[in-house]
Amino acid sequence: MESAVTTLRAGLPDRYLTPDDIAELFKVPLETVYQWRKKRTGPPGFRVGKHVRYDPAAVRAWVAQQISLDIAA
Repeated sequence: MESAVTTLRAGLPDRYLTPDDIAELFKVPLETVYQWRKKRTGPPGFRVGKHVRYDPAAVRAWVAQQISLDIAA
């Protein structure tokens, strides 16, 4: 029988991304990442205490959505 930690861990990424990671990934200034979050136009993030984190799967889904919107335009 799997432990609760193993079960939970199976659905989580190895590491959640930070705003710095997002800025580096998209080669944009960190301030742009904060503006995206404020305007709700960038990849969806969530708070862990006072820290913002991004699920890599949600970032990939957001990128795919941006690509499909760009192709449709």
